[in-house]
Amino acid sequence: MLRDFENVEDVNKQLERIGYNMGMRLIEDFLARTSAPRCLEMRETADRIQQAFRIYLNVQPTISNWSASSDEFSLVFETNPLTEFVELPQDLTNLRYSSILSGCIRGALEMVQLDVQCWFVQDQLKGDNVTELRIKFVRRLEDAIPAGED
Repeated sequence: MLRDFENVEDVNKQLERIGYNMGMRLIEDFLARTSAPRCLEMRETADRIQQAFRIYLNVQPTISNWSASSDEFSLVFETNPLTEFVELPQDLTNLRYSSILSGCIRGALEMVQLDVQCWFVQDQLKGDNVTELRIKFVRRLEDAIPAGED
């Protein structure tokens, strides 16, 4: 991808977009496997995201750093399976290699009518001890009925 795009920001956007598309498809498989009911609060959503990481990547991030209003939390990974055998060259320190994960979460949650923001606070590829992914609830999306099908 670095050869296809002119700068690192375009690669970051593309990685996030790939993850978003994956998340839109994975949510169907996740719901079929788990028969999970609709989440009524963000704490339930956090537990389901943790469960999905366990099912699909065989890792269990720690849920922590809840905001006072319980609309924002962190997933902390002791090990990130996407970066296990990866090293970033010095000239690519702005590359967000794991942004595919944040895109996947956004895409999956959007399919169940949750609009969220996801970003990395810490990244093991950048020298941090853990990888921390922050998730913030923005709003609940309304079910859209196509025009003429009421």
